[in-house]
Amino acid sequence: MFASLPRNAVDFKRWAFDRTEPYYADLAIRSLTEQNIEAWLLDWTRLQELIEEAFWRLYAEMSADTTNEAARQAYETFIGEIQPQINAAEQGLKQKLLDSGLTVPGFEIPLRNMRSDADLFREANLPLLAEEKRLAAEWNKITGAQTVEWEGKQTTVTELRTVLLDPDRDRRQHSWELAMQRRLQDGEAINGIWQQLLALRRKLAANSDLPMYRDFRWRQLYRFDYTPDDCMRFHDAIEEVVVPAASEIYARRKERLGVESLRPWDLDVDLGGNNPLRPFEDVNDLIEWVGTIFQRLDPVLAGYYDQMRRENLLDLANRPNKGPGAWCTSFAAVRRPYIFMNAVGLHDDVMTLVHEAGHGFHWCESYAQPYFQQRGLDFIPIEMMEVASTSMEYLTAPYLLKSEGGFYSEVDLARARIDHLEGAILFWPFMVVVDAFQHWAYTNADDAAEPAKCETEWSALRRRYIPDVDWTGYGAELANGWRERPHIYDVPFYYVEYGLAQLGAIQVWRNSLTDLPSALAKYRHALSLGITRPLPELYAAAGAKLALDAATLRECVTLMRDTIAQLEATVASA
Repeated sequence: MFASLPRNAVDFKRWAFDRTEPYYADLAIRSLTEQNIEAWLLDWTRLQELIEEAFWRLYAEMSADTTNEAARQAYETFIGEIQPQINAAEQGLKQKLLDSGLTVPGFEIPLRNMRSDADLFREANLPLLAEEKRLAAEWNKITGAQTVEWEGKQTTVTELRTVLLDPDRDRRQHSWELAMQRRLQDGEAINGIWQQLLALRRKLAANSDLPMYRDFRWRQLYRFDYTPDDCMRFHDAIEEVVVPAASEIYARRKERLGVESLRPWDLDVDLGGNNPLRPFEDVNDLIEWVGTIFQRLDPVLAGYYDQMRRENLLDLANRPNKGPGAWCTSFAAVRRPYIFMNAVGLHDDVMTLVHEAGHGFHWCESYAQPYFQQRGLDFIPIEMMEVASTSMEYLTAPYLLKSEGGFYSEVDLARARIDHLEGAILFWPFMVVVDAFQHWAYTNADDAAEPAKCETEWSALRRRYIPDVDWTGYGAELANGWRERPHIYDVPFYYVEYGLAQLGAIQVWRNSLTDLPSALAKYRHALSLGITRPLPELYAAAGAKLALDAATLRECVTLMRDTIAQLEATVASA
């Protein structure tokens, strides 16, 4: 009967569960043997691929236009009515496989994850998980609608960030204040969403007989290779090694700008008084030139990217009412990546596209694994997903030169790379702020239910880990930052992965400086493994090590600072 399933989820995403249920019933009643286990897993895989693709097609349609009520309703119907029944049926199949004692090659880690799912599963949590997605979509709608009037036209808050690159300090300040004021207007609405999410997540943990939501989420994310205490040690290592390096960057910025203190609107402008880098005006040029960059880097990766381009799987331009942020997902049934972002003509957009393309390359390589549990979006460790994407930011750097088919002169590329490397150093302390805030929120949930206490905690963390930015007179804007981070609402505790991935990616980059073909071969091999190896082994396959210690951080920061010094010499000699 599985031959009757559609080849993609374009139509399947509208199926009611009663059309899907017979396929689950068929899988549930089959007797499992060594002779039929592979065929059974392949049939289950086909069904799972359609379900994952259906979810992401609905999410993409809703995010493309947050005012599209039909798309929103279709998404909410899927997550509220259909997905809970799917989750229950999926859990039955997981338990059936576990009870059989059967396995296939490369399935040890998927079975480990299934055992965790089985321990965590509670039917009472199914409607709560659906409601969690609905609330996150509500946050997405609120923030996606944030626009302001700027110089005579309505502009998204996302697009307004381009003004922060303007050499005119007064203009930067005015645009920053305008954006912050608009964000503050939604504070009460977001408070309500946060309080509902916090209560819901506490209930998820209680239903699962766990003391707090952090324990629930750790298991849900399959974090078997490091603990919350390891994260605290990582925070301490960043405070020891990276915060001083970040302070040097901020001090240099303050000196070169000639300002008494560094304000929030001073963090992105070019230090030489140059106009902001505008690598493209038309998003089609961005798409084409990034394609040329990948062709120079690696023809196989370029082939994956060209496929996305040919098949209109890139939604890149910013527009009013488009959902915020950038992401890449997998349309699993057709085995194609899909990239969503909000390009406005900045260098950051170039970096975002190569980053998200790295996620796409991960899916393309992992499609070689035969079973969904070895490569599905919810199974591959996020830490490895982010190594795949962040590595591209470093590996593509030499090919951004115009002479290599890219965007920049040698001097402009040096400027861009300095910004990127400094930004990576500055990111680690901010990562700690976001991660530490979430650890605080879910270990102090009674306090976190009061938005004023969330504001106090967020502000204290910002001042501790990023002490060099002066927020005097803007306490409310500083305190509002926790309301602006999508991860806190949509994918809780998904942030430390970026810090770990940065370490992994820099190690991949370091390897490429001495042997690029070997580094690329290891990178692609690691991606092709999907989730058939434990996380430390996936890092090792990519030529890196999973580390949360000061020594590894220091090695990477030293390489980054030395490279910045070389690039500074290029700029100075121009």
